[in-house]
Amino acid sequence: MTKSISLALRLSAAFGAAAVLAGCSMGGLFGGGNAAQTQTLQNATATPAAVAQAQTNALPAIATQCPPIRVRPGSEAMFYYGGGRTGDAKALQYQGVIDESSRNCVVSNGLITVNMGVVGRVLLGPQGNQTSVNAPIRFAVERDGQAVFSEKYTIPVAIAAPARSAEFVKVIENVAIPYLGGEEITIWVGFDTRG
Repeated sequence: MTKSISLALRLSAAFGAAAVLAGCSMGGLFGGGNAAQTQTLQNATATPAAVAQAQTNALPAIATQCPPIRVRPGSEAMFYYGGGRTGDAKALQYQGVIDESSRNCVVSNGLITVNMGVVGRVLLGPQGNQTSVNAPIRFAVERDGQAVFSEKYTIPVAIAAPARSAEFVKVIENVAIPYLGGEEITIWVGFDTRG
């Protein structure tokens, strides 16, 4: 048997085995069931009682996808101006920006447990002379458009002269989100300058 035929047979056997395994593991997730039952599930909405029941009875699951983390539109930056001159670049005392966000998840017993974090910077403007600035960061989690977690954190950021900027990091651990399967879950982060 030539080398090329032998290689082709091995590749074909490997792809065949992968297809069989994929079919076994995915079949129940992607259909193949009773059409009426599928329609009922598609139109179902989870009540708080159903979520509580799922938390206690759900079997451990493998985390195949962690919910995305996004910066909430409009909260990517914060600006502080002196003398009430909002929007005047020459009066800017400082601004904050979000550089990166990240998360990781574990799914087990009807819960997604999330660790989430953000890295950002505070930069002094032309009128800035602060040595410390508080960065108000909010983390929130939405499931099917409903908030299931929302918490604001005030992060002190020290700016040591002669530097005109400083980085901050905030990590939140072990946020538990009830999970039935199929919900649309989004993690949001951003500056929250409201009082």
